[in-house]
Amino acid sequence: MQTEHELNPRRAQPAARAPRPLPPLVELPESSSYRLKKRLLGPPLHTDQLVHERLGKPTALAVFASDNLSSVAYGTEEIMRHLVPYIGIAAFSLVMPITISLLVVLGFLILSYRQTIKAYPSAGGAYIVTRDNFGLLPAQVAGVALLTDYVLTVSVSVAAGTAALTSAFPALSPYAVPISVFFIAFIAFGNLRGVRESGKMFAVPTYFFIGTMVLLLAVGFFKMAFGHLPVESLHHAGLVKVGTKGNGLLMGAGLFVFLRAFASGGAAVTGVEAISNGVPAFRVPEWKNARSTLVVMGSTLGFMFFGLSLLDARLHVAPFEKGTPTVISQIGKLVFGGGPVGHVLYFALQAGTMLI
Repeated sequence: MQTEHELNPRRAQPAARAPRPLPPLVELPESSSYRLKKRLLGPPLHTDQLVHERLGKPTALAVFASDNLSSVAYGTEEIMRHLVPYIGIAAFSLVMPITISLLVVLGFLILSYRQTIKAYPSAGGAYIVTRDNFGLLPAQVAGVALLTDYVLTVSVSVAAGTAALTSAFPALSPYAVPISVFFIAFIAFGNLRGVRESGKMFAVPTYFFIGTMVLLLAVGFFKMAFGHLPVESLHHAGLVKVGTKGNGLLMGAGLFVFLRAFASGGAAVTGVEAISNGVPAFRVPEWKNARSTLVVMGSTLGFMFFGLSLLDARLHVAPFEKGTPTVISQIGKLVFGGGPVGHVLYFALQAGTMLI
């Protein structure tokens, strides 16, 4: 005997309930702190808008290479700071071999990160690459090292920028710490505004620094070719203690001094990993644009670092004990000269060094 459900299946089914209407939207009041943040940093971006924040190669170079290129301002100086007190004038014979050794390291870093960018187009930082190839614990060590590196990079770069400012205007030396704090706040503000906004903000200082450095090296090489470069005295008050070649060798510290200067000069090749960490910020095709930008960044750094060390080796410029005037400041004065045009070019160089 058939049931009612089998005879009339439609009648047995319960009627579908109508969906409940959605509750009306409620506009929550914005807090005063949120309104202040939105006014300072701009409104938050929807996910669909992020594609318009992608960077072209010129802007990406300014954003990601500023850390790397700024190290030119103090790389050569750090080498000399560890050579001059031990081996004196012989330091100017060793600065170029150390610089060339560091440029070889830079070349290997660029080749390595080019492969990393292609293998990890969604961002291949030290943590991700180490985790995938060596496991979680080594990756955590790499991550901690990067965090420490970022803190040191900001502090050293800001201190170098402040030193460039106080080298040009010695009266500002007592205010070095407040000036440095202001620079850190300004950098943080620029990055919080967003990738594209920070690109616009940092593009001018980066390219201005590159331009002034190229001008310094061009004038310096021209004068060097015609024998017009002077040799600086090592007897100025305030310079680091000038040792002798015999002192370093008698102490059995020749190799140690060389390696310590090499390690300190390694500050000049920092920041290469920034582009591999930021591949998604590039325009399509991301990894190809990132690789080409990496090569341009490394080539620019290598040219400026090599040229500045070569000028220092010829000019015999030693660092000051207190850090100011900086080595790059002294080289700028000697290369550009003391005329009106030379003064303008010198202050332009110091401005570029400070801003980068």
